[in-house]
Amino acid sequence: MDDLERELRELSTWLETPEPPDVTAQVRARLAAEPGTAPARPRWWRRRWRYAVATALAALLIALLPPGRAALADAVTGLLRFAGITISTSSAPPPTGTPSPLPAQRPAELDEAQRVVRFPIRMPTKLGPPERVLVADPDGTGSHRVATLLYNGGELRLDAYDGRIDGVFFKQAGGSGAEWTLVDGQQAVWVGGPHPVSYVDRSGTVREESARLAAATLIWQENGVTYRLEGQLTMAEAVEIASSLE
Repeated sequence: MDDLERELRELSTWLETPEPPDVTAQVRARLAAEPGTAPARPRWWRRRWRYAVATALAALLIALLPPGRAALADAVTGLLRFAGITISTSSAPPPTGTPSPLPAQRPAELDEAQRVVRFPIRMPTKLGPPERVLVADPDGTGSHRVATLLYNGGELRLDAYDGRIDGVFFKQAGGSGAEWTLVDGQQAVWVGGPHPVSYVDRSGTVREESARLAAATLIWQENGVTYRLEGQLTMAEAVEIASSLE
């Protein structure tokens, strides 16, 4: 019971729920109408009641999670899946060695990049044209899975990919380093500090050789496209940049 209670408390920090109605008057009226004192319940009955309430509460919390994010039930067990990105909130050591680029990653002009991905590449007006553009992970037809816009000498990056693809990046947030925010009124996830991140290839394999230590990251989805903005930014700055996509 202690483990379940702790997990429910942790999960409750992800929720925004309305204030419950005040039922004090109804309870008092019912107590006044019942004669005598109810006999004490045996301990086994109380334990069964607590488990039943905990189970119902868990179901209610999952139901109240942001719409369209049914997979967030995994947050109870330390995993958060959002817009094709899996975040583990358990602690993990930073990657060692020099990370490799994403599969078949190469530079491209912006107009070429637009031709070889299956979604519109949008740029944040707050940042202007990118200094460099990269595309990565092509399929057999030459359609690339990821487009990356680089700014500030590569210290600030905006990755974009088809949001319908399952699993693209795997992050280790470490502790409670992920929280909800909004971009243009839509749910987004903010990972506020450095964290290990790996790429998940088309076969679903986590490519540890590409693992690197990422900066703070904002993750959101618009019109079926998932974005991750990474750099030395505050959450407010990242949301402002994300909201300026056009």
